[in-house]
Amino acid sequence: MARRNHYHVYVIELSKDVLYKGRFKKANPGYVMGKPCVYVGMTGLDPDVRFDKHKAGIQSNRYVQEFGLHLLPRLYEVYNPMPYDGARDMEVELAIALREAGYGVWQA
Repeated sequence: MARRNHYHVYVIELSKDVLYKGRFKKANPGYVMGKPCVYVGMTGLDPDVRFDKHKAGIQSNRYVQEFGLHLLPRLYEVYNPMPYDGARDMEVELAIALREAGYGVWQA
């Protein structure tokens, strides 16, 4: 695999407690009760390593650090790995698709 194709999109399930955060709730007016709440990101690292960094507070998103439960590889594995531009675009597209499906989504 060429070095330029080492980027990944990833999805982390968040605890439902994130729904009590005003900014998260406001960003998801179409959230369907019972659907997962997730964080969608992209990285040049393995998604497992990136998740661990989030939880350790290293370049982390506050929602992932506080509410992150685990990765949801079934939602992203099919896309990885890819070039940087593809991962950047796919992060946005995946977040939009999940939000349209009723998920609570945070994408930084």
